[in-house]
Amino acid sequence: MSDETPVCSAKGCRADAVWVLAWNNPKIHTPERRKTWLACEGHREHLSQFLGVRGFLKDVVAFEEWQAPDGA
Repeated sequence: MSDETPVCSAKGCRADAVWVLAWNNPKIHTPERRKTWLACEGHREHLSQFLGVRGFLKDVVAFEEWQAPDGA
């Protein structure tokens, strides 16, 4: 693990991440597979909507509560 503070995945944003958006694209990922984007408070809704309208968003979890699936 790195000592660096995770940052938001929104393009050009360097704010600290406080949310984990777990998603998958059912056309290319198995149902149990979870990809993640990180979001600051300001980009959580935007990134969630982006994934949601495509049917990709599976879960939104506070960063400090996130646990990666086994084998990730």
